[in-house]
Amino acid sequence: MQNVSKLTVGLDDRAYDIVIGPGILAQTGDILGPIAADRHIVIISDEYVAALHLVALQTSLAETARKIDALTVPAGEASKSMSVLARLLDDILALGVDRSVLLIAFGGGVIGDLAGFAAASLLRGVDFVQIPTSLLAQVDSSVGGKTGVNAAKGKNLIGAFYQPKAVLADTALLASLPPRELRAGFAEVIKYGLLGDRDFFEWLEANGLPSGLSNLPAGRASADTLLSHMKHDKKVKDGTMHFVLVRSIGDAFVSGDVPPETVLALLE
Repeated sequence: MQNVSKLTVGLDDRAYDIVIGPGILAQTGDILGPIAADRHIVIISDEYVAALHLVALQTSLAETARKIDALTVPAGEASKSMSVLARLLDDILALGVDRSVLLIAFGGGVIGDLAGFAAASLLRGVDFVQIPTSLLAQVDSSVGGKTGVNAAKGKNLIGAFYQPKAVLADTALLASLPPRELRAGFAEVIKYGLLGDRDFFEWLEANGLPSGLSNLPAGRASADTLLSHMKHDKKVKDGTMHFVLVRSIGDAFVSGDVPPETVLALLE
């Protein structure tokens, strides 16, 4: 396969490959190989992604899988909830699956987190594969085994670390993303620039990543409101917010000693 890169996440018996490149969706069956061979595959997607790309994925898997089913949930953050998870698990079980089933999370971060948590919960754990379709999901949420749903008190407060069997990131799928979704991905990858790539950091600032609060919809929220939400972040420990800070490009550190008034001053 040309223009395809492969990285291996080394986790002993839980190790898996990340395959990255343009157009690999059409080669999913070949890439997954024995992971998908002769298995009942259940693809979990949202309505937006399914309308654009589901047929291509099903076609690619047709000669590999024993059986293919597809389930969709509404697009958007609201689907990352306990109620949607419960319905999804019931729908999967209604297909007559057993522990040999393979779930495929086919969508952005919401789908990856939701389907991954479903895989961790279903029959006390079944295999799943991540096929992320958004930039944010491809560079962050599909890797590392982070799965879960939101709670009334905040995002990602209910979940589990559960590693996929493989991650396939088709970069050609990014062409269908709206500008807002691309910016969300840029806001995630900017940390890689801060960790040691000044040229990349400056490119992100120069190309559609907003660098001021007034440029964002959240800019209408007060600093006090934003700080209140930050205090519910999962990085809060013993009531203290922890931040990854940088002194300069390539010089990062973790701190739990940032006074709330300093954060307020920055947000204002």
